[in-house]
Amino acid sequence: MSTELPLGFGMALAQNEAAMRRFEHMSEEEKQAVLDQVHRVRSKAEMRRLVSGLSDRLQ
Repeated sequence: MSTELPLGFGMALAQNEAAMRRFEHMSEEEKQAVLDQVHRVRSKAEMRRLVSGLSDRLQ
């Protein structure tokens, strides 16, 4: 997997510490699945929802 994150995704993660921690601890396969979703995002609101969903998975 490429180490570079799409800019919008990286910025959204930077604004949500819990989501960033969750993403960091994912397996490579889980990260790739999230990145596949990221590439289908078409708005900032969608990106925020996707990232927020990562932090929700901590519960």
